[in-house]
Amino acid sequence: MNWIQLDSLNQLQDIKAEKGYHIIFKHSTRCSISMMAKKRVDMDLDELPEQVKPYFLDLLAHREISNQIAEVFSVHHESPQLLLIKDGECILDQSHGDISIDEVLEMVN
Repeated sequence: MNWIQLDSLNQLQDIKAEKGYHIIFKHSTRCSISMMAKKRVDMDLDELPEQVKPYFLDLLAHREISNQIAEVFSVHHESPQLLLIKDGECILDQSHGDISIDEVLEMVN
């Protein structure tokens, strides 16, 4: 499974409006903790069911989208951060060492 680049506010509104599951992974390209979290997620990404759409946000390049994510989904900004969105609502918010696809799998299966 490949990441969908999250690089516009319109995409964020689409995620909010669509039924089903979406993952948003917020990554800081300058942070070693974020790089380790991304490697763990990348290794397990193929375990996600096909109906889960995985979005990747380079938050240094798209800080305004990161700020909107916090507002739209009522979460505190973290980096790295993984959000599981179901039917437009955030049902799981993980950050730093707590980021795990295993917990996502438990919630979508």
